[in-house]
Parts: sequence; structure tokens; C-alpha cells
Amino acid sequence: MANNKVKLSVEVSQELDTVLEQLAKDVHGTKSDVLRKGIALLQVAVDAKKHGQKFGVADSTGKQLEREIVGI
Repeated sequence: MANNKVKLSVEVSQELDTVLEQLAKDVHGTKSDVLRKGIALLQVAVDAKKHGQKFGVADSTGKQLEREIVGI
């Protein structure tokens, strides 16, 4: 399978750029990595919603949802 990529140019506020920079440091990656991972998480959330499921953060046992992500 060919590795076809599309280059995008995105304008963001200085505030969002600062957030992207910090997240990139936190994940030991680039701002592009942060955007790719964010899109992947959004895709999981949207798919869960389509299937009537919830999306969020579970407790340490993985059995109880501590925080639900809503508005997606």
C-alpha cells in the first residue's frame, strides 16, 4: 500500500498553538502527531455515539466511567 499523504495548512490562534506545543512535548511528538491522535480519538467517540455507547475516562479498574465526554 502506498504511503500517500496530503499536506494541510491550518491557521490557529496563538493560544491553540501553545496548547499544541505543550501536548506535543507531553506525548514526545510533533504538533502533527497531536492533531492525528486527536482526530483518532474523535473518530472513536463519534463511532461510540453511533452505537449508543458512551465515551470517557474510566476508573483504575476500568469498570466505572469517571468522566463522560459529551457534546460530540
